[in-house]
Amino acid sequence: MKDRRFALGFDYGTNSVRALVVDIATGEEVGTSVYNYGAGVDGVIVDPVDPNVARQDPKDYIDGLEASGRGAIEKAKANCKDFSPDQIIGIGVDTTGSTPMPVDAEGMPLGLDPQFADNPNAMAWLWKDHTSYEEAGAITAKAAKSRPQFLAKCGGAYSSEWFWSKIWHCLKVDPEVFDAAYTWVELADVIPGLLTGTSAPDKLKRGICAAGHKAMFNAEWGGYPDKEFLVSLEPGLGRIRESLPDVAYTAGERAGLLTEEWAQRLGVKPGIAVSVGAFDAHMGAVGAGVKEGTLVKIIGTSTCDVAVAGKATGLPDVPGVCGIVDGSVLPEYIGLEAGQSAVGDIFNWFVKNCVPASYGEEAKQKGMDIHQLLTEKAEKQKPGESGLLALDWNNGNRTILVDVRLSGLMLGQTLQTRPEEMYRALIEGTAYGARVIIDRLEEYGVHIEEVVNCGGIAEKNAMLMQIYADVTNRTMKISRSAQTPALGAAMFAAVAAGPKNGGHATVEAAQTAMGGLKEREFTPIPANVKVYEQLFRMYKELHDIFGTRDYSVNLHHIMKDLLDLRDAVREGKEI
Repeated sequence: MKDRRFALGFDYGTNSVRALVVDIATGEEVGTSVYNYGAGVDGVIVDPVDPNVARQDPKDYIDGLEASGRGAIEKAKANCKDFSPDQIIGIGVDTTGSTPMPVDAEGMPLGLDPQFADNPNAMAWLWKDHTSYEEAGAITAKAAKSRPQFLAKCGGAYSSEWFWSKIWHCLKVDPEVFDAAYTWVELADVIPGLLTGTSAPDKLKRGICAAGHKAMFNAEWGGYPDKEFLVSLEPGLGRIRESLPDVAYTAGERAGLLTEEWAQRLGVKPGIAVSVGAFDAHMGAVGAGVKEGTLVKIIGTSTCDVAVAGKATGLPDVPGVCGIVDGSVLPEYIGLEAGQSAVGDIFNWFVKNCVPASYGEEAKQKGMDIHQLLTEKAEKQKPGESGLLALDWNNGNRTILVDVRLSGLMLGQTLQTRPEEMYRALIEGTAYGARVIIDRLEEYGVHIEEVVNCGGIAEKNAMLMQIYADVTNRTMKISRSAQTPALGAAMFAAVAAGPKNGGHATVEAAQTAMGGLKEREFTPIPANVKVYEQLFRMYKELHDIFGTRDYSVNLHHIMKDLLDLRDAVREGKEI
């Protein structure tokens, strides 16, 4: 089958970059390779004094691009006799976000300049960097008074995870870096620019996904926020606005063609199409088959929930949903983004810091890791049996409260509480947070007919999937691919290549050809649903009393209700 055609997708995650080679006619994944970032702690440059700092070295991105790309191609050669690198017709890229970085007038990241090589402020500001929470609050306050339309499209509050707050914070703490930067560019735009030789700001095509969801770009007000508004925040921001274009592009459009240099570095043909970039969750949603009525949950260190709505539906602004952007997911639809700031990160925190050494020894004896051991023990519990209730805010709240100054909480602990009970309660807490998001979307007219999950946690932890099904009272489905962001990037690569080059005419056509779901589904268990309805009611009271200004209630009953529910479950009484 020498007429086969393949696409190469790159997925830039929090700790590594993955490359994937995919047959665009069947979705067969013939080669993959992962490059772990070398700088910092698991690829993240942190500050032991300030837990809000999270930066990355741009050199890791470039090294990872070449190493993972070449690695995936070599794997494809070994795995598929019909494969040749010359059959790759396009490249797609997804990344974390908002992960902006300062660049010079040629588009080179300042972090690659020897002058700033050891300065974290000149590096990429990773999505989970929260150092700019004060600036985010100031942007929210100013926009509420003078530009409320800006906030209406990002859930009512601007976040410290996003573009403008990070740039403003850099100006405050490191004017030398700010002054040296010609402009700032999202990682999702940096990599396609690098591959196509269009990194210079006057040539670079910026994606609507990053611009719309994180930088308040909207065609209704002429693109990025107006200079007058930005100058009212901080005069220096006006210069950055002048460096930005008034147009942004949907993924699937061409960012350009692959340069000779990068063709040689990757081992593919020069001149193939490179798609405009987008965020990992949004391309992951496409890889998982997002369409109207389908919510895709990308479950990892955090989660991102992505849905689309038709432009003719008259979709209202949805409070607390941190992104409503035309064309950010599928080109002809309005994209909606919500999510939770920590999910897998919460479980990892607990395992690293709160589990006795004896559990590690037991796990080793059983040939498991500690997550597996805790899951084995926790799945023996019935819902409500532990008497515990957790808030999932260990890294703040992204949706629907949009407040990074919130923190985690666990209620109901006694001197008999076991680690596995706490582990399950943390999983349940993330499930309650997931339900809050679904309820808010439906409240404002975004009907959710099915939920498709993807990511390593969804793949590996059946207990978690069943808890999510029971808490939300919805069937949980799982994407066929374990690498949906990279698969989505490959789908967009096939669209950027176009039918004349053997690619696809539309994203929907690429989804049909290349995507799919696993056979196993997790359906709600009615008895569990009853218990979780009671627990969710209590969670929602805690959610509203700690997370909102206007809610007031006496919480005296919560601990007693937890104990009553626990005792009823243990005694086998009807709930």
